[in-house]
Amino acid sequence: MDAEQDSLANPFSMDAACRNCAALCEARTNVVHGYGDVGAEFLFVAERPHPGADRTGVPFTGDETGERLQRILAELGFARTAPGAEEPDLQNAFVTYLTRCHHPDRGPTDEEIRTCEPYLNAEVRMINPEIIVPIGQRTFDALAIDYTTKRPGDVDVDAAHATTIRGRGFELVPMIELEAQTDERTDAFVEHLLENVFARDYRQTKGRRGR
Repeated sequence: MDAEQDSLANPFSMDAACRNCAALCEARTNVVHGYGDVGAEFLFVAERPHPGADRTGVPFTGDETGERLQRILAELGFARTAPGAEEPDLQNAFVTYLTRCHHPDRGPTDEEIRTCEPYLNAEVRMINPEIIVPIGQRTFDALAIDYTTKRPGDVDVDAAHATTIRGRGFELVPMIELEAQTDERTDAFVEHLLENVFARDYRQTKGRRGR
């Protein structure tokens, strides 16, 4: 895979017709791979595509849930398009999922998360972000073993929302599920990044290539 920024959509040319999970192939509309700036310092990860993203094929678009994250990205200066854009213009942010297919009746199984893990691992390796934002408890737990010194279940994401946790070469800023967020909790997350992450040199977490 190559990190050239030819496109914001699936910039690493991952398999857009993936059939690794038989139970999802007939239920999904699109395989939704990551989207954004391949040189991003901030990586946002949710559990699975929401209905809008399944329809459009672009992460966090096509519905109110996606629009909430787009609003957050805009307020942080990562999106140069207004919330609700069908193809957000992102800079310094990459958005992706643990699993790449939406099932209308259920969340992903543990096996489906494991099957999709190589896609996420490849994106993390290629992007080499400074800050990872796990969205939701299941996402944090899935990332905990590889990217933190915590075990699954050690961190309550609801309590840790809008705080910073030191990881293994990264910092993590947990976020509760977008569907569960009030405007107050969204504002608290944005405020934490602006006042506590942007205000200091978060690059001290590890060595970083020049930009």
